[in-house]
Amino acid sequence: MLLTSLAAPAMAQASWPERPVRWIINFPPGGAADILSRILAEYFGNRFGQPIVVENRPGAGGMVGADIVAKARGDAHTVMISSASSHGIGPVLYRNVPYDPLADFTHVHLVGSFPSVLAVNGESPMRDFADFMAQAWRGGMVYATGGNGTMNHLVGQLLKQETGIELTHVPYRGSAAAMTDVIAGQVPCVMESLPTALGHFRGGRLRPIAQSEDTRDSTLADVPTFQELGLPGVTSSNWFGFSLPAGVPGALVERWDAALQEALAAPAVQQRLAGIGVRPGTLGPDGYTALITSELTRWRQVIRANGIQAD
Repeated sequence: MLLTSLAAPAMAQASWPERPVRWIINFPPGGAADILSRILAEYFGNRFGQPIVVENRPGAGGMVGADIVAKARGDAHTVMISSASSHGIGPVLYRNVPYDPLADFTHVHLVGSFPSVLAVNGESPMRDFADFMAQAWRGGMVYATGGNGTMNHLVGQLLKQETGIELTHVPYRGSAAAMTDVIAGQVPCVMESLPTALGHFRGGRLRPIAQSEDTRDSTLADVPTFQELGLPGVTSSNWFGFSLPAGVPGALVERWDAALQEALAAPAVQQRLAGIGVRPGTLGPDGYTALITSELTRWRQVIRANGIQAD
C-alpha cells in the first residue's frame, strides 16, 4: 500500500524524511500490528513530504519482519511496529532467534496496549467462562490463535497452567484465519487481541467470555477479567510500539519520537484507537526500552517455570 502525502508541514520542510519510508508489518493483514501500522502510516503519509510504503512480512511470531528491520542498521527510513510477540516473547521462546531484541533496535515509543480476549463462536452453548470451564473439564478444550510465540498463545498457556485443564493450542497463519475457523465452528474458541476481534464481537459472530488485563477494557465492560474470575496469574497486556534499526542517529530518533507523540495526540488517531479498544502509549525511547527489557525477563521466567514450548 502506498500512502502519498497530502501536505508538507514543518517536518517535511526540514527535509525529513529524505526518501520514502519502508514500513514493515511483521504479521499478516487483519491483525493488531497491521491495524495499528496502517492507522499511523496513513497519518504520517498525510503529513510527511515522502510516501510511506507498507509491507506485510509475516512469519515465526513476527520475527521474520523484525529481522528485516534489524538488518537495516542505521537506516531511519526502515521502521516497524514492534510487539510483545516479536520483542518480548519470541526471543525467549524460540531457539536461534536471528536478532537481539534490544541491541539490534532503537525503540522509539510505545504506541498502545490492550487485552487478549478468550472468545467462543457467537452461537456456542458456552455462554460464559463457567460454561467454558465445565466443558474443558469434561473433555479438554482446543483454542486457536494467530500463531506460535504470540501473546495470545502465551495467555492460553497461562490459563492452562493456572486451571489444570487440558488446553490444546492450534496456531494459525494470522488472526483472521484463526477467527474464521472459530466462527465456522471448526474450533471451539480463540484467544485473540481485542482490536482484531472487536468487530466480530459487535457483530455477534464471536462471544467474548474473559479478558486478560487487570481491569476491564471500556469496550468490553460486561466481560470479566481472568483476575476477577480468580485467576490472577492469567493477567497480561498486549503492547505495541514503534521501533527503528540500531545505529540511527539520535537526532532522527528524536524526530521520530516527536512525530509519534504528535500522532498519538491527534484527535482523529485517538478516536480510531479508542474505537478498537487501544489505549495510546506515553512511553518514549527510555521508557519503552525499559518495558521491553522487563517483559523479556518476565516471559523468560514464565516459559522456563511452566515448560512452555513454541509448538
